[in-house]
Amino acid sequence: MNASPEEPSPANRSWILRFARWLLSWRILRRFLVAAASVVTVIALIYVEENWRGKSAWEKFKREWEAKGERFDLASFVPKPMPPEQNFFATPFWASLDYERNPQTQEVKWKDTNGWQRTQQLDIYGPRQPQVTLPSLGTMHRRELTDLREWQQYYRANTNFPSAPQPQEPAQDVLLALGKFDRVLAELSDASRRPYAHFPVHYGEGFDALLPHLAALKGLSQALRLRSIAFLSANQPDEALNDIKLGLRLSQASQAEPLLISYLVQIAINQIMLNSVWEGLALHRWNEAQLAELQRALESMDLLADYLRAMRGERAFSNDLMDKLRRGRYPASAPAPDEAGPADITRVTAWAPSGFVYQNQLHINRLHQERTLRVIDASEHRAYPERAREMEDPPELRKTTPYNILARLLFPALTKTAIKAATAQAMLDLATAACALERYRLANGQFPDTILALVPRFLARPRMDVIDGEPLRYQRTAGGQFILYSIGWNEKDDGGEVALTKGKPPGPDFTRGDWVWRYPPK
Repeated sequence: MNASPEEPSPANRSWILRFARWLLSWRILRRFLVAAASVVTVIALIYVEENWRGKSAWEKFKREWEAKGERFDLASFVPKPMPPEQNFFATPFWASLDYERNPQTQEVKWKDTNGWQRTQQLDIYGPRQPQVTLPSLGTMHRRELTDLREWQQYYRANTNFPSAPQPQEPAQDVLLALGKFDRVLAELSDASRRPYAHFPVHYGEGFDALLPHLAALKGLSQALRLRSIAFLSANQPDEALNDIKLGLRLSQASQAEPLLISYLVQIAINQIMLNSVWEGLALHRWNEAQLAELQRALESMDLLADYLRAMRGERAFSNDLMDKLRRGRYPASAPAPDEAGPADITRVTAWAPSGFVYQNQLHINRLHQERTLRVIDASEHRAYPERAREMEDPPELRKTTPYNILARLLFPALTKTAIKAATAQAMLDLATAACALERYRLANGQFPDTILALVPRFLARPRMDVIDGEPLRYQRTAGGQFILYSIGWNEKDDGGEVALTKGKPPGPDFTRGDWVWRYPPK
């Protein structure tokens, strides 16, 4: 019977058996084991070399900059514990925003679920209703004052807010509707006299820590903004000033947190409250004493120094993450920073030498030291747009290598942050100078011909433009008004023209035009 086509012939079977005996012979097996051991040894030596080189490079950089006063570990940025009576956040309202996290499942449980739900209702619009047009707040960038009649109509048609049986003056109806926030605002007003503000952030969770207080701060600031406008309209300037000062206190509440997102919320709230300052000055509602008090509150803030603190804190959080990756303590199920996917970083580092992590850590810290921290010079009160533009496409990150792959994932796009920091400080400077201008008007019956006339009685020194270091631009205009401005991010004097986006409604485009303080035409 012929052999099946699938079966090897006797000659082929004999050759296969001879090859198998040769392959499994001790002499060949020994050579294979020696070769495998050599490969493993080479790989181990590479790992040892990479680990030593990476660790040495990082520690050398760290020592050099620590000798110059820099700090790199997260623990050095975490606020120290303090007595509750000195802490703005030690109140029943804020206590409801603390939580516990299950270390196995990463599930979050709020310590006071009902209290947490109440904090989610801090919205001046209330629950959104279909086909209902939302009223808007005024904006200095379009030179528009808040129309309280729109808010009156909105609140009277909304059962989520208290209202009188019959319509009153718009300001009175708006104040009545906002009465739903009175209790919490009174609680925070009392707490605002405390010298410190440290929310119990779970810093040990690193980038995974929840920050529920930030949304609450922003929601409360909107309520204070609208209520201050209503107080101004109701001829209650003291109450309006108190609300603005409380709103500015809310903006500073996250100042001690070494987090970029906390800083962004800080400057957002600051800009919200500056719009109330702008409306109050446009309406000439405050007297000399009130204006001087407001001006002192504005002068006490330094948003450029706060930017540098936030960036150093962000760097420290990155270092904390790198330390956890090297120790294998960063859970793959936990969310990573927004710039990376949930498990991207742990997958990248799972089999890599720790030296690669050290090299990436060096890249991240060097980028911060040589890029982000050079965009702002708080001691000189300056921002440098050209340095910020260099961060958009840093040469160090153009080509992916094992030494920068984590840096590409973690190093945030910070150009927009630098613009926001510079804009926020410029608008704060404009508001401070505008208070001094209004004080001059009250004393002299008109605004001055030059801004230098404010010094030294109304300003201790001229307010300088953060972009070019020159005094803020100022011109008297027709109708006894003025225009006050910074030359803006494009570093060009556009004559006080504001650039707007093409949105509906248009918003400010801070990359073009000037940053301007100007009142509506009479």
